[in-house]
Amino acid sequence: MDTSVHTSFHTLGLSEPLLQDLAAAGFLVPTPIQAQAIPPALEGRDVIGCAQTGTGKTAAFVIPMIERLVHLPKGQPQALILLPTRELALQIFTSIEKLGRNHGISATVIVGGSDMQAQIRGLRQRPNILVATPGRLLDHMWNGTVNLAPIKILVLDEADRMLDMGFAPQINQILDALPIERQTLLFSATIPADVTRLVQASLDSAVRVTVTPPSTTAEGVTQAVRYTTSHEKTKLLVSLLVAERGTVLVFARTKSRVDRLGQTLEQAGHRVAVIHGDLSLPQRLRALNGFKRGQVRILVATDIAARGIDVANIGHVVNYDLPNCPEDYIHRIGRTARMKMTGRATSFVTHEEGDQMRAIERLLGCPVPLAEGSPRPSEHLYSRKRVERSRSDRQQWGRPSDDRPLVPDGV
Repeated sequence: MDTSVHTSFHTLGLSEPLLQDLAAAGFLVPTPIQAQAIPPALEGRDVIGCAQTGTGKTAAFVIPMIERLVHLPKGQPQALILLPTRELALQIFTSIEKLGRNHGISATVIVGGSDMQAQIRGLRQRPNILVATPGRLLDHMWNGTVNLAPIKILVLDEADRMLDMGFAPQINQILDALPIERQTLLFSATIPADVTRLVQASLDSAVRVTVTPPSTTAEGVTQAVRYTTSHEKTKLLVSLLVAERGTVLVFARTKSRVDRLGQTLEQAGHRVAVIHGDLSLPQRLRALNGFKRGQVRILVATDIAARGIDVANIGHVVNYDLPNCPEDYIHRIGRTARMKMTGRATSFVTHEEGDQMRAIERLLGCPVPLAEGSPRPSEHLYSRKRVERSRSDRQQWGRPSDDRPLVPDGV
């Protein structure tokens, strides 16, 4: 593969009509993942893209997909994009509409939490692209309302996240229903063992594109850690919000805690919205759109918003609770400093979360700086007798049973 640096979309082998649409949509210079993934994808080769969130990977598969579909027969779905969440599906659908409209390329969204009959009506329009979560796609397959036999292009987006959320059985059933002769594009922030097995089972002689190591945070993020107690976290958050302006994304571990935090911050006079898995799709979209448009300044969320949600100009990400696995720390703080911008990320750490903080720092390869004015942790906070937990036994961290908001998305 040509490893030269592409500084213009004109050097990637795209048609002039699509280049004009890219320029009109504000795509002027390809990001590294776009520059490296688009040429082999245009050739019909399988591609493995390893890139953290905020690097432009959606366009890295949407652009070559549209270019290839223009030359394929119309009248039935020819491409499938499989992903973990409803919000990510809607975001990708918007990108396809923006870039594919002038080329006669259409898409429909098949996700849990939406009207099944409306989705069937969308399928009857014979779209070129299906954008789906695994569980709801299987519902349509079992009901005979979707046929995957004509699919020529498969995209597995956020592959590590889909497997983390327990979608492996559904993905395997979907792969079994797809034609063997197809192009597969797999994008993942990390390539752990379970993703490697998925690659071996579903890709053939793939071109591998890695634009940044999976343990690397976005370059423009200023990280800090504040050591505190469980009882002081809310007071600390309120003080932080009063001391600064700008948009803030707050991550909490459970849905009930997100609701409580939202109520507390609202009572303190802040414009706030919450998002978690118990909310309906319209409720979640209202919260996200209010945050994007500046109608609310603060969004409090579970990890449902950690990946795939494209919200520009988030000034500060606050980990009210540390995430359940170290890689999610990368994805959370990647919500700020997107596309070469700058931002801040602050983590509140209690004595009970000491092991989790150590695991995050092992992944990063360096300690997270202490926030100005924060007390230093007690010597026993980071017991060196603890054995490093591997990805395979992370369930010992005690992931709360009510904090699995992504699983129902495909149901």
